[in-house]
Amino acid sequence: MLSSLPRVEVQRVGPPAIPSPLLDHFGPLLELCVPDTAYVLDPARYDTALVSDYRLFERAGPRSMLHFAPKEVVAGIVTCGGLCPGLNNIIRFVTNQLTHGYGVQRVLGFRYGYSGLNPALGHKPMQLTSQSVEDLARFGGTTLGSSRGPQDPKVVVDYLESLGVNMLFCVGGDGTQRGAMRINEEARKRQSSTAIVGIPKTIDNDVPFCARSFGFLTAVDKAAEILVAAHEEARASDRGVGLVKLMGRDAGFIAAAATSASGVVNLTLIPELPFTLGGEHGVLKYLENRLDQRKHAVIVVAEGAGQTLFENRAVNTDASGNKKFNDVGVLLRDRIVDYFASIGKPISMKYIDPSYAIRGVPANAADALLCERYARHAVHAAMSGRTGMFIGYIHDEYVHIPIDLAAQFQRRVDLGGSVWNSVIASTGQPAELK
Repeated sequence: MLSSLPRVEVQRVGPPAIPSPLLDHFGPLLELCVPDTAYVLDPARYDTALVSDYRLFERAGPRSMLHFAPKEVVAGIVTCGGLCPGLNNIIRFVTNQLTHGYGVQRVLGFRYGYSGLNPALGHKPMQLTSQSVEDLARFGGTTLGSSRGPQDPKVVVDYLESLGVNMLFCVGGDGTQRGAMRINEEARKRQSSTAIVGIPKTIDNDVPFCARSFGFLTAVDKAAEILVAAHEEARASDRGVGLVKLMGRDAGFIAAAATSASGVVNLTLIPELPFTLGGEHGVLKYLENRLDQRKHAVIVVAEGAGQTLFENRAVNTDASGNKKFNDVGVLLRDRIVDYFASIGKPISMKYIDPSYAIRGVPANAADALLCERYARHAVHAAMSGRTGMFIGYIHDEYVHIPIDLAAQFQRRVDLGGSVWNSVIASTGQPAELK
C-alpha cells in the first residue's frame, strides 16, 4: 500500500557523492543515518482538494552521503520577521552543527533580516564561530538582528555568489519562507549550487506542517503568568474585569493555549471565532451574566480577533505583506466600560497589553530542545544537497517540506477540534457569541 502513495519530492542542487564525516563519529551506530527511502506518512488534513488524501514526506536526519564537501562550504544564516524565543538557540545550534559536526570552516551571520543580503544597505555579515555563539542561548532576541520585508532575489543571489556562500539557512515565518522560495527559484534558474533551507519560526504557531514551532511554549508560559496576574487584579475588585490582549494575527493558538494552561480565563476571543458585542447572545450580555453571578471575569483577546467590529477597516500591510490590524484590545476595553456604565452596573477594568513582552525572552527548556532538533535537521538537509525546503514537524517526526507546497496552506485553530474544545471546557463560554 505505502509504495503506491505519492511521495513529496524535495529539490536538490546535485547528487550526494561524498561520505559524511558523521560516520566517523557514529562508529558502529551507522543506523543513525537516515536512508533516502525513509518516509513519514501524512494524512493531509489541510485541504484534500489540493493534495492527495495521503502522502509520504521525507524523514529528516543525517545522511550517509553528502552533496557538499564540508571543507568547501561557506554557510550563511539569516533571521527575519518578528522576534521569537529561541532565535539565538537556532543560530548557536546551526553554527555548532556545521563547525563541530561537519567541519565547516566558515559560517556567516547576515544582519537585520533579508536587508543584510542586499549589499547596498551596508550591513556587513558577522563571522560566526563556536566561541562567538557559545553564550547566545542565555539571551532573548537575535544577535543577528531582524527586519521585515523581502529583497530582490537577483540582488540576493548575486551577493551570495560574490561571498562564495553555497548554503543559506532562512529562519522565519511564512513571509520569510516565501522570500526563501523566491531566492531558491532565482538560484535554480542560474543552476547555482547554493542550497536554500528554511527553519520555520513563528510565535503564533501557525506554520503549516509544523505541529509546534519553537518559541510558542515559552510565549504561552509568559502569557499564562500574565493571565494569572490579571485574574488576581479582577477578583480583588467588586465587578472587576481583567482584559488581556495577546499576540495572534491570524491564528489564536497563543490565546487558546494560555487560556487552557492558566485555568483562570472566562472568555477567549480569537481570529477564527466570529462574534458580536451586542444582542442576547453577544459578548456583552455573556459578560454581564458572568459578573452578576461571580463578581469578576478575565477576558483574553488575540490581536487579530474582532476586526469586523471596526467601521472603517482600511487594510494596510507591513513590509512583509502582513495585514495591520486595528487595536481590538482598546476597542473592547472602551465598549465594555461604556456598556456597563450605560446599564448602571459600573465595573473596575484592568487592561493589560503584554504583546512584545512575551516574545523577546530566552527560550525555555522545551523550546530549546525543539530549536536543537530544527537546527540540526536543517543542517543535515543542506549538507545532503536539498534545497527549496524547510524542516517540518508532524506526528512527532521531523520531515522535509517543500516551501512551495507549504505556501498553499494556512494553519488555524479548528473550532471543532481539540484545542478549541479545551478552551470551551476551561472557560465555560458558549460555542457561539452572536
